[in-house]
Parts: sequence; C-alpha cells; structure tokens
Amino acid sequence: MLAAGCFWGVQGVFEHVKGVRRAVSGYAGGTEQTAHYDLVSTGTTGHAESVEITYDPTQITYGQLLRIYFSVVHDPTQLDRQGPDVGTQYRSAVFPQNDTQQRVAQSYIAQLNRASVFGAPIVTRVENATAFVPAEAHHQDFLNSNPTNSYIAINDMPKLDNLMRQYPDLYREQPVLVGAGSS
Repeated sequence: MLAAGCFWGVQGVFEHVKGVRRAVSGYAGGTEQTAHYDLVSTGTTGHAESVEITYDPTQITYGQLLRIYFSVVHDPTQLDRQGPDVGTQYRSAVFPQNDTQQRVAQSYIAQLNRASVFGAPIVTRVENATAFVPAEAHHQDFLNSNPTNSYIAINDMPKLDNLMRQYPDLYREQPVLVGAGSS
C-alpha cells in the first residue's frame, strides 16, 4: 500500500506498470468506520488516500515499485501535500505488509536521502500496515476513465509520460483496471 497525494494519479500510474495485477484506490491509516471520502477529506480520520497494489514478483520487484513511486508518482519531500492537495490525507506514506518490505522501504529512503537525490529531505513515512478500505466505485480507474479532466490532465497525465520515458521496459499501454474485474 502506497500513499502519495490524490489516489487517482497513483492508481493510474501503477495500472500501467507491467507485473501489476491490480491497483485499487482506497484508504489506509484510519478505521474502517471513517473510510469514506467525505470524512477522509476533512483530514481528521488518520487515513491517507492510498493505493493497494497487487503484483507478480516474478515480473516486478517491490524495489522496482518503490523506484517508480519515488521517481514518477510524487514528490516525497512535500509534507502532508502533493501539488494542489493539502492535508494529512495526502501524505506520502508506505504501508509495508511484512518485515522485508519494511526493511526495503526504510533502506531505500535512507539511500535516497544519503545521495541527496531530491535536494531536500524525504518526508515519506513508513507506517504500520493497517486495514485497507477500497474507495467508492467512482474513484476507481479515474485517470483512465477521465484523461481530459483538468485535474488529471494537469497533475497526473505528466506522470504517465514520465513512466513511459523513465521505465519503458516496465510500461504497458493497456492498463489493468479495477472496473474490468482484473485480478
């Protein structure tokens, strides 16, 4: 589970990554009772807009997913915001699902900071895994269903361009969509 601002763009990018079987927009970090868009948008629930990624480790590694996350999906130096979206619900956070993922995420962040890759400290939090609650149906596959939406066109379509440019071997033209019942 990864959080990096509005889940529309995060999901949209990972739906175009080879080896990703499913990317679902949703909420992590709070309780199931408060996992509703209107409540999460208040910034008071503890949730972050997140994406749960299911992948085939024979095609892509967790480390490669993190590389895409840090280099294409968002700016990990922005505290509790991404672009025009502000609040703890838009924080940069990794929710490792096991000890190995936790070690890899922490090590990768430390490596990026030591190399001063971003010119500012990374504020991405490595948080304890929590229950993931899928977002409402109209949030799923939003980038792919609404590529000309002004928010998507300005904030998220450039991320797809960067994915194609930076990781041509990992980019797939046809996204794996939640609404298509992909697994």
